[in-house]
Amino acid sequence: MALHLIKLSVGTTSVEDLDAWQRDPRTHGPDGLPRHVTRMWPKRAADILDGGSVYWVIQGLVQCRQSILRLDEVTGGDGIRRCAIVLEPGLIRTATAQKRPFQGWRYLEARDAPPDLGRARRNEESLPPALSAALAEIGVI
Repeated sequence: MALHLIKLSVGTTSVEDLDAWQRDPRTHGPDGLPRHVTRMWPKRAADILDGGSVYWVIQGLVQCRQSILRLDEVTGGDGIRRCAIVLEPGLIRTATAQKRPFQGWRYLEARDAPPDLGRARRNEESLPPALSAALAEIGVI
């Protein structure tokens, strides 16, 4: 069973905003794939690379995920080794789930991950954050 990561999407206000940010070529690696560079290397990398995804928390809500293709080692301008999480292009919308703020990323067991939205709802625009939070709190979405 795959192991996932959960990560705050700092500075984005919607799934559409995250998608636009990831389409910017500056967020891509030399291979043209989107990536997210993080300070820490996952100790459970083999489990993550066995079908894992990054679940993105936007405005306090898990709203989408992206499949992880690989983990690349990169060295920053300061000479420090970092982990580049190389991602499948495109976001997959999930059921909304509330998540308190945290730093960095956390592991997310597959059994605890929000399910993907059905095909009929995948292309919907994001609801306003306050409405999404209220609906998630009562278990509607």
